[in-house]
Amino acid sequence: MQIHRGHLLPPSRGRALTIGNFDGVHRGHQAMLALLRNEAQHRGMPSCVVTFEPHPRDHFARKAGTPEAAPARIATLRDKLSELERCGIDEVAVLRFDDRLAALSPDAFVDDMLLKGAAARYVLVGDDFRYGARRVGDYARLDATGQARGFDVARMLSYEVHGQRVSSSTVRSALAGGHMDRAAALLGRPYAISGHVVRGRQLGRELGFRTLNLRFPHAHSAAHGIFVVRVQGLGGTSLDGVASLGVRPSVEHSGQVLLETHCLQWPAQWSLDAGYGHLMRVELLHKLHDERQYESINALREGIAADVAEARCWLVQQKQQQNNATNACLTEQA
Repeated sequence: MQIHRGHLLPPSRGRALTIGNFDGVHRGHQAMLALLRNEAQHRGMPSCVVTFEPHPRDHFARKAGTPEAAPARIATLRDKLSELERCGIDEVAVLRFDDRLAALSPDAFVDDMLLKGAAARYVLVGDDFRYGARRVGDYARLDATGQARGFDVARMLSYEVHGQRVSSSTVRSALAGGHMDRAAALLGRPYAISGHVVRGRQLGRELGFRTLNLRFPHAHSAAHGIFVVRVQGLGGTSLDGVASLGVRPSVEHSGQVLLETHCLQWPAQWSLDAGYGHLMRVELLHKLHDERQYESINALREGIAADVAEARCWLVQQKQQQNNATNACLTEQA
């Protein structure tokens, strides 16, 4: 997959594209991307996603002096791009959402971003799509513009799971409530965060619970708290663990969101510094509780120990349930 920063893509005889934030790349997004990819193949042109960074609502919240009003972020840009590639998209254009882009009229957005910038010949949008300054452009206007300017426009209606519309908002709600099974059903996969392991204060070593740390580059993460996790990507291993996702109220008050993961079984061949700089993926399987502020280091150590014990218990219960389900299936087949 080719990634382009900005709206000026390499010359092309035409592209099939869609536009949106795609935070989380949930099952509704995936259905749209599958439709886009099929249309692109039928037309013999590349499939392209036009997305934004920062999120437009981040931009307007900062402009208004109310950054707390910005939506909690489901995924990092890295994870969004990874999921778009997994969906088979050929190209992604990441547009910086700033004052200039926000001020474009609907017609100027089409001319500059879609036609001159991306050579759009087919544009697929969702049923709630809006574009242009003050969001005055809608599907009907885009369709009329397409007929006049020589590109096709299509609209995909809402995608539902168990009667509920799938959207980034519903995913955020599930994550905020700690309903990880619900979030996984909406995403079509376990919720995960990936990144390169960074050095921390190494407090975990002092406490007896060494950690692998990832920075979450946004001020508000959709999920937060203490979780049972599965770590992928370090030397081909898959490791169970317990992780804290948040601002660490018992340790510092920097506001930096950090994902700190303690592997329940540290591989014997790993040194204390193993993992630094490596890319890893952490799947958040089950929420134990919200972040807690402990009064002392000893209280923090005891709290982590309790979390580790609870995580081990949950993993054992999950394995027993899986074994029972397998045995029941084998009994039915017999």
